[in-house]
Amino acid sequence: MLRIVRQLLMVPEVARLARHTPRDPAAAWEGYWRGVQATGTRGEVLWDADIGPEAEQYTPAMDSSMDFSLPVLDVGCGNGQWTRWLALRFPAAVGVDVAESAVRRAREETDAGQAVSFRALDLTESRSGDMLYEEYGEMNVFVRGVFHVLRPPQRRQLAQSLHAVTGRRGRVLLTETNYRGTPLSYMQSLGATPGSIPPPLRKAIGGIPVPGQFGARERRAAFPETQWQLLADGPVTIEAVPMGGDRTTAIPGYFATMGTR
Repeated sequence: MLRIVRQLLMVPEVARLARHTPRDPAAAWEGYWRGVQATGTRGEVLWDADIGPEAEQYTPAMDSSMDFSLPVLDVGCGNGQWTRWLALRFPAAVGVDVAESAVRRAREETDAGQAVSFRALDLTESRSGDMLYEEYGEMNVFVRGVFHVLRPPQRRQLAQSLHAVTGRRGRVLLTETNYRGTPLSYMQSLGATPGSIPPPLRKAIGGIPVPGQFGARERRAAFPETQWQLLADGPVTIEAVPMGGDRTTAIPGYFATMGTR
């Protein structure tokens, strides 16, 4: 009961922050990234923890399913941290994001000479996947924390774009937060209390679309079995920046690897 009372006490502050979020998701993401001053574990971006144990969870699924002679596409690349990690494993890595400001930051944080490129692109738009396929041919795809902030029609359109990109040889590895609780209880799990919301969480609440859940059920709705073959799936832990102290914040997550039919 006390937990519920504390959630209710957070409502006015959460509502005040959320009312500033633009209704257009692309505009929201552009505004969010334009206002970012610092990235990395001590930065402002909630999901930008150092790559370490989380990445180790994905390696076996990638090794067992992906053709490493193909390039890889990082969807929702943000500041490009995961794109650069992927570039160590594939001949080329392409990061795309709806926010021009995110793409600019990704370029700034990438050393010259890496086989990495970035561009602003919304893969929920029709034929965007076909355009990438025409340019790069078949690609592997990595998606971290994108589908859970999209509404069902956008999820289905993004999956269609990825179907065009992967072709017959490419594979998709997606990993999403999958907290099975209310948004307020989710915020509590990230350290929010009445009168005290950690700065990275405060920035997310006030700037980006409300997150949802994404697990096996949501994956089946977005990636129909008539078009996709599930190769592996299961629980993972998504790492967020520390909300207090030095340890990263663990969020329940879900991963899946898929190929097209």
